[in-house]
Amino acid sequence: MKPILRIFRYLRFFPWQIGCNIFFNVLHILFNLGSYVMIVPFVELLFGMGDVPAAEPAFTFSQRGISDWAFWHLHAYRDSLGLWPCLLAVAGGYLTCSLLSNIFRYLALAFLSTIRNGMIERLRNDIYRRVTILPISYFNRKRRGDLISRMANDLFDVEWSVVSTLQSLVKDPINVIVFSFTLLFVSWRLFVLFLVVLPVGVWLIARIGRSLKRTSQMGQSRLGVLFAWLDESLTNLRAVKSFGREDRRERGFRRLNDDYARSMVRVTRRRELSSPLSEILGTLALVIILIVGGWQVIDGIIHPSVFIFFVIVFARLIPPIQAVVKAYNSLQKGSASAARFLEVLDADEVILEAPDATVLDGFHEAIELHDVSFSYMQKPDTPEGPETPVMVLDHVSLVIPKGRTIALVGPSGAGKSTLVDLLPRFYDCTSGTITVDGVPVKAANINSLRALFGLVSQNCILFNDTVANNISFGSEGYTLDQIQAAARVANAHDFIMALPDGYDTVIGDRGLNLSGGQRQRLSIARAVLRNTPILILDEATSALDSESELQVQQGLEALMRGRTAIVIAHRLSTIRHADSIVVLDHGRIVEQGTHDELFAAGGLYRKLVDMQSFVK
Repeated sequence: MKPILRIFRYLRFFPWQIGCNIFFNVLHILFNLGSYVMIVPFVELLFGMGDVPAAEPAFTFSQRGISDWAFWHLHAYRDSLGLWPCLLAVAGGYLTCSLLSNIFRYLALAFLSTIRNGMIERLRNDIYRRVTILPISYFNRKRRGDLISRMANDLFDVEWSVVSTLQSLVKDPINVIVFSFTLLFVSWRLFVLFLVVLPVGVWLIARIGRSLKRTSQMGQSRLGVLFAWLDESLTNLRAVKSFGREDRRERGFRRLNDDYARSMVRVTRRRELSSPLSEILGTLALVIILIVGGWQVIDGIIHPSVFIFFVIVFARLIPPIQAVVKAYNSLQKGSASAARFLEVLDADEVILEAPDATVLDGFHEAIELHDVSFSYMQKPDTPEGPETPVMVLDHVSLVIPKGRTIALVGPSGAGKSTLVDLLPRFYDCTSGTITVDGVPVKAANINSLRALFGLVSQNCILFNDTVANNISFGSEGYTLDQIQAAARVANAHDFIMALPDGYDTVIGDRGLNLSGGQRQRLSIARAVLRNTPILILDEATSALDSESELQVQQGLEALMRGRTAIVIAHRLSTIRHADSIVVLDHGRIVEQGTHDELFAAGGLYRKLVDMQSFVK
């Protein structure tokens, strides 16, 4: 139940709402009990069961003392006022208690609504913030569909399985306590009979709850796999169709969906078993009470109308006990979802900012990498196998002066993209130091550090929004004229104006309504508008045709003018005029120099050039 307790810690943000909810619940229960108390004089007035004391008895705080005192006065009022006025007075008292009980119940639920929705709002905010600050390495090892399932379905399950039980967890235990003390006060002998049956029910329900938690955990895990399969199918829909794999993917989805459905059937069966079980036990206790209580009435141990009151209150005690049982099982089911949800909140791979972080006011001198290494732990093929380290960068040292264009080349997997990802701290290096103007990046304010970098990558980062909003993403306070000026620099203004709504055109999910070259030019326009001193160009033209590449290259040249640029390129023709070309292989720098120097050296760079039939 530890995950549930973690969720309930969010209650600390609503202290006075919780106080009001408890206060109005108590009033609701007391007036609800008062309405049942009014049944006793109603029955007594109609049927006159039992013996009335000959003289007014002294009031004592006991079941017998209160009932004798009340019955004597009740009969005295009936004799003096008449039967009907007394019945009308009792009926009025019953209606008043019922009205006030329901008013206070509504007020309790009104405050609970604020608590419940406020808790879920804070949970959503916390999980979204956590996801945005986790390093990219975390998502490289997680399936996106499973993460979406945790953030959506598991949170929804937490809301309805955990937070929705708050009313039962507050009102029903109070209800049980108040009604139990009332029954104990009325007849402790009959109440003891109820306590004999209670431990058996608690034991059986606890067994069901533990089984429910295990089954729910399995079901939520299978739903995460199902979401991941769906996400992969939608993301790679072109490949699925082009290779004719629709039927195979559908069969896989059906199999996963069937596994999930079977798990949820087991969850539902176990959850619903607790309610009839508790009702059977409650009915058994009621039957025993009716038999024993009837015997006590016959022997004159208890007043008949008091016994009727005991039976009515006991019958009303069963529903809140059932509600507590149902809430307990809901908590057990929600505990599995809460645990999966909290795994993301507890992820410790956060890029931490130093408490006294230095705020960078710009880029003035150079970026330096001093003996930098980076590795990650690779999961084993089998669950019991050990994780193994994979070295991506191996003792790399490099200086990137301000205003220079540095090109990174090398075979796939050489570590080029990882190196540039270390600069804005998308990852943290395993060893070594990276500095910007002499300030280690780990000691720099993260926002001020990342504000120095503009990124244009092969996979354009676009959103299902207007052209103008996509260009101004990451920048605030820009006018349409400034956005248009950035688009002109990126050679994008003409095609934007040809769109149906110009800069107000919505470009679709990931910009799929545009061509590859158009998407790339929007990314360049965004970088122009942001006007960062350092540019990272990661394979910015590798996926384009020749015509689109020429247009994008013109935009890139305009963008790079007067800035420090770090260019990753497989098409070596695009970096021929770079100030320095750094050749990486197996995580190490194996060559460094200008194009002419490296070509003449005849090393790996020359081999890469020859493979592309690049003529000097």
